[in-house]
This record gives sequence, structure tokens and C-alpha cells, in this order.
Amino acid sequence: MTVTAPSDAAASAVSGPGSTASAAAASEVVLCDVDSGIATLTLHRPERKNAWTYEMERAFFDLLDACDDDPDVRVVLVTGAGNTFCPGMDMGHLDSVSQGPAAEKPTWRTRPMTHARSLRKPTIAVINGACAGIGLIQALSCDLRFAASGIKIAPAFTRRGLPAEFGASWLLTRMIGPARAADLLISSRVVVAEEALALGLVDRVFPREELVVAARAYAADLVANCSPVAMAAVKAQLDADWGRTLAEAQQEAEALVRDTDRRIDFREGVAAFVERRPPNFRPVSPR
Repeated sequence: MTVTAPSDAAASAVSGPGSTASAAAASEVVLCDVDSGIATLTLHRPERKNAWTYEMERAFFDLLDACDDDPDVRVVLVTGAGNTFCPGMDMGHLDSVSQGPAAEKPTWRTRPMTHARSLRKPTIAVINGACAGIGLIQALSCDLRFAASGIKIAPAFTRRGLPAEFGASWLLTRMIGPARAADLLISSRVVVAEEALALGLVDRVFPREELVVAARAYAADLVANCSPVAMAAVKAQLDADWGRTLAEAQQEAEALVRDTDRRIDFREGVAAFVERRPPNFRPVSPR
């Protein structure tokens, strides 16, 4: 089922299998399709190559929140309509902003541009075409990045007279190391998917015609075999352990393993393995 999200109506934005919810869409700048536990969010401004706007930002983040609270959603894929992922902020908007005084953060922007990092469910950027600026920030904010062969990726900031915005320096330094991050952010040069793979900027590269199938197959394996509660715990560990010592990380892991509620899924995982059957793990509860 495919639904579209009004930018101010997260609760009605996602319809899963068996759901009768159907949002009367005030916007089609982001589409959401939920099938077999996988939500696919598609940035949808094909006439502008999916260039970012405030309307898209609100709709996309609302849908991310709705997916996080929907028990039918276990994995989220993020992609772009047509042959482009997202080339960054719409140039018409950038032009108007550059002519005026220093821009203030919009009063409605209560979520950071890296909001996808807050999801408890695995997120995969399916980079099907050009990806730059804010588009790159959205891809970096996902847990994994699968790219189509030959597509172009660029930070773009310094070539627009901007610093590394929205935490790009933090994200890239941790992802690919300080020297490689310095290269990309200072030069804002374009890299193709194959170099991005070698740098560690993307995790898998597939021929364009195989990209979506491969991403869905990976996501389907997570849906079928991995505990949503355990995956959420791992995501929290990966984030928090950047600021922990090894001993602190081990202590946190031991506490999670001893947690009574979490042991329900542990018992189910062991039983499924012993009985040679698919596991029946619990969904993540709504916040």
C-alpha cells in the first residue's frame, strides 16, 4: 500500500498491512509504502530532482516518526523518485536565503537534520542517484547506505560558500576517518559510488537495476530473523559507545543481557534455533 503524508499529520501517515488508515494527503513530496514489515520512504519531487524543501523536511521527519511508532514497520528504506536521491536544498530557496540576512532556524524545526539517527529501527539509504548537501546528510544519518553503480555523491558545502552543515564533520569523521573526511569536506569534490565504497562512505554498490531488489532482500532478512528489540538496543549501543570506554561498553552490554524483559526475545531466539523454525520476535513498542 502506498500512502502520502501531510506534513503536519504523522499519526495518520503510515498504513501497514491490514490497516484501514488512509491519510488525505496535503502533500506528495514524500511517499510511504509499507509492505511485509519494510517501509519505503521516497523523496518525491521528481520535477526538481527531489531537491530539499522545508515542506519535504517536515513530511519526511513526520513519516520517520510514524514508522518508528508503527509495530508493522521493522525496517525503513529511504530513496528518491526517478534517477536521483536528493541533490541538496532546492536552488531557488538557496538563492533567496543567500540574498538576505543570516537565516534563523525555523521556529517549527524541533528535530535536527540528522533526525533519522533517532529511529529505533534499522534505516537503509538506497542511493539511486545524485546525492549531495542535505541529501548526503540524510544518507549519512541512516544506519547503512546501498548505492547504485556510477552514481555521484558530493558534500557540496564549500562550493556554495558554506561550512560543513548539520553535523557533517562529526558524521564523516566517525564514518571514514579524519583525513578522508577532511578531503571530502574541504574540497566538496564529487565521488562516484565505487570510490565511495572504497572510502567507507557507502556499504554496498549494486548495478542500478539490482539496487532496490538487493536492499529489500537485506531488509527482508532483518524482518524475518532479527529481534526488533535487540536491533534497537544495538543501535543505541553503537551511538553511545562512541563516548564510552571499552569497560563501560561491556558493562552496558552485560546490563542489557541481564534485563528481564529483553530475555523474552533471547529465549525465543534460542528456541527458534533449536526447533529450526522462524523466530516470532516482538515488535518495538510505540514511544
